[in-house]
Amino acid sequence: MPTALGVRISKLITERGLASRREADDWIAAGWVRVAGQVAVLGQRVAPDAPIAIDPRAQRHQARQVTVLIHKPIGWVSGQAEDGYEPAIALVTPANRWAGDASRIEFHPAQLRSLAPAGRLDIDSTGLLVLTQDGRIAKLLIGDQTRVEKEYLVRVAPQDGLPVPESTLDKLRQGLELDGVALRPARVSWQNEEQLRVVLREGRKRQIRRMCELVGLQVLGLKRVRIGSVVLGQLPAGQWRYLSDQERFI
Repeated sequence: MPTALGVRISKLITERGLASRREADDWIAAGWVRVAGQVAVLGQRVAPDAPIAIDPRAQRHQARQVTVLIHKPIGWVSGQAEDGYEPAIALVTPANRWAGDASRIEFHPAQLRSLAPAGRLDIDSTGLLVLTQDGRIAKLLIGDQTRVEKEYLVRVAPQDGLPVPESTLDKLRQGLELDGVALRPARVSWQNEEQLRVVLREGRKRQIRRMCELVGLQVLGLKRVRIGSVVLGQLPAGQWRYLSDQERFI
C-alpha cells in the first residue's frame, strides 16, 4: 500500500535512470513495477533505497519503436484534431485493432506517445495511413527526396459530361504543375469505367484532387491502397494493425 512519506516511485525510477517519468507512470499503470515484491500503484511513495523490480516486458516495450497502419475512414483527420473532427490516432485502441494482425506485438498506451503521421490523407479521403514513432520511417515516406510510391484508386467524373480522352490521362501522367512547381511523372490508368489508378512518388497537399481539377475531372472518391511495398489489403475501415518486423516500405 502507498505510504504517506518517502519518494514517489515514478520519480525514483526516473532518478535511477530506468525510464522517463511518463514511461514510469505507464509501467506502474500496466502492473510492470514491483516494490519489495508487491505490485506498485500510481502515486505510491517508497523509501529512497526501496528495492524496485521491473517486468522484462517494460524493457522490451521501451526498446521498440512501433509503426501503425490505419485504414482511415472519411471524416477523420490525419494529424491534430481540427474543426471538431477526430484525429486518426484516436482509432488506435485495443477495440479497433484488426483481428487479422499477425505481428504479435503487444499493445500498450505508451506507444501512442510520439506516434505521428508519416504523410497526410485528406479528411474526405480514405485508405492507408501510416503513424510511426520511428524517425527513419517518417523521413523515408515524407522527406523531400522520397521515392516511395503511393497508389490511389480515384473515382472521377468529367466536368463536361463527355468521355475522357487519352490526352487527359497523358496530362495527368506528365506535364502538370502546382503552385508554379512541375510535378514528378505519375502512372495513371483506368481501373474500371469510373475509377483511375494513380501512382505518385510525391505528396503535395491535395495533389490528386488538384491535378484532376486542372484537366477537367471531378474527384468523387479517393482511396490510398498502397505505400511502397505495404498494401492496405483486407484491413477494414476504422481499424488498424502494426507494421510487422518482416515488412518494409522499400
